[in-house]
Amino acid sequence: MGTAESISVNEQAKFVVGIDLGGTKVICALARLDGEILRESMAGTDPRGGSALVDQVVEMVEQLCHRSDVTLDQIAATAIGVPGAPDDDGRLLLAPNLGHADGYNFAASLEQRLGHPVVLDNDVNAAAMGELRHGRAQSSNSFCFVAVGTGIGMGIVVDGSLLRGSRGAAGEIGFLPFGADPLDIANHFRGPLEEVTSGAHISANYLRRMGIKLTSPEVFAAASAGDAHAAAVIDHEGRNIARAIVAAAAVLDPDMFVLGGGIGSRQELLPLVRQWISRFGHEGLEVHISQLGERAAVIGAVELAIDSALTSRKEQPA
Repeated sequence: MGTAESISVNEQAKFVVGIDLGGTKVICALARLDGEILRESMAGTDPRGGSALVDQVVEMVEQLCHRSDVTLDQIAATAIGVPGAPDDDGRLLLAPNLGHADGYNFAASLEQRLGHPVVLDNDVNAAAMGELRHGRAQSSNSFCFVAVGTGIGMGIVVDGSLLRGSRGAAGEIGFLPFGADPLDIANHFRGPLEEVTSGAHISANYLRRMGIKLTSPEVFAAASAGDAHAAAVIDHEGRNIARAIVAAAAVLDPDMFVLGGGIGSRQELLPLVRQWISRFGHEGLEVHISQLGERAAVIGAVELAIDSALTSRKEQPA
């Protein structure tokens, strides 16, 4: 988890902010320290990245506070799930879907503007935390949350705790060396697997087959309406997700996998993924759809903010 760790927690603060900062939209939630979410807002992500994203997040937090009759000094901490791997200093790394954001010290810039501690974590880690405490994985101690949407990523929970890796990049399965050609440097930016599982790929795959440009939701709709070419595209998506799950299972051996994200949460995709897993010889793998849907990351970010606030209070000298 990345944090600037330059501002202490206000002992009297009674609220936290959790944010899901995605490649296409930002969801911001104001909550009490007991986890009750009071108010949420959503906006399209500023594509310019860097300081423009900081401005957007600050404006959204200020607006939520104003609408809830809460002041910024009543916020104990903000946690943000980001599509990348923030380092220990709060800089964004491996964040190709956030415009010009790589290497930008997001946490420090936000702390300076908001006046309270800000922590960053991978957005799929945040979603996994939400699922662990409030969703499908409440009964599991070790599971993997696989999010598929603008990209693909995995949050890993082992013995009830997030596994982040030495650089915070554990679970960046988009970079697994299969799917698209892993030797083609064009596939090194987002990763070979992400190139063939993203929403953009679903649209591009249908365009290649039919010469018609549809969004990924429209391709799913066409498949449900009996379009054989659309069905083949969705089946291809299920196969690639299944390959990622089988690869992860061989290394991590979790209790279960939970699928989330705008694409991963689609019910019609689940039987295809299970069928391909079975065909790959791993019929016993347990795979489910997220109970929290696209709200998993913002709910998890609230939980991470609460954890940060409570931990910081314990660590502060009396």
